[in-house]
Formats: sequence, C-alpha cells, structure tokens
Amino acid sequence: MIPTWIELPSLGDERGQLSVAEVGNHAPFDIRRVYWIYETEEGVVRGKHAHVELEQLAVVVAGSCKMRLDDGNSSVEFTMDSPRRALYIGPGMWREMSEFSSDCVLLVLASEVYQESDYIRDYEKFTK
Repeated sequence: MIPTWIELPSLGDERGQLSVAEVGNHAPFDIRRVYWIYETEEGVVRGKHAHVELEQLAVVVAGSCKMRLDDGNSSVEFTMDSPRRALYIGPGMWREMSEFSSDCVLLVLASEVYQESDYIRDYEKFTK
C-alpha cells in the first residue's frame, strides 16, 4: 500500500476535541506497538531507515514536522501538522523526519513490536 493520508474522526464539543484511530476502521493492521517522538532539537533528522515488513500510522498530536518517504525510485514529502489525520507508511519505505517544531509530538502506531532484524539502516543497501 502506498503512503496514504487517513482522515481521523474529530469528535468535539465545548470541552475540546478528541480524535481516534481504531483497528479495522482507520488502522489497516493490528496495533502491536505505540511510541512517540518529542523534544527533538532544531536541525535534527530522525528515522533514516526502512522496514522489511512493519506497517505504521504516524500522526502529529502537537506541533508539526516533515516526513519524507522514499521507495527507492522516487520520494515524496508530507507536512505533518494535524492530529485529525494519520499517515499510513507501509513496508519498504525509507523514512526521514525533519523540521520538527519545538512543541512537536509525533505518535506512531506500529503493526509489530520492535525487531532490529526488520530495519534497513543503510540507504544504499535499501535501494538494492
């Protein structure tokens, strides 16, 4: 599946907003791991890897950042700036996150627990 924006419901009233990502409705996989990236220093580029099998949904719950995805032939950059949408990232996509705002919190829902063997950390190896 190619990188795709998934619109998340925004449920709110006078008390504030709530967004949700449900397995089967928004997440196209069972969620096995959740992590978040925050307090990223200015100028830092995160990620710099691809996954063999892992699928992810990434959503900025605060602030903003850029997400560059590359399939080895072409790349596309997404501006992550809304908690109302998640970016689906399938296997075989090189990812780099950059331009983090000082208040950025990037939440990632993953299809598997951490497995180092699923990572490709060398871009040249990835493109082969």
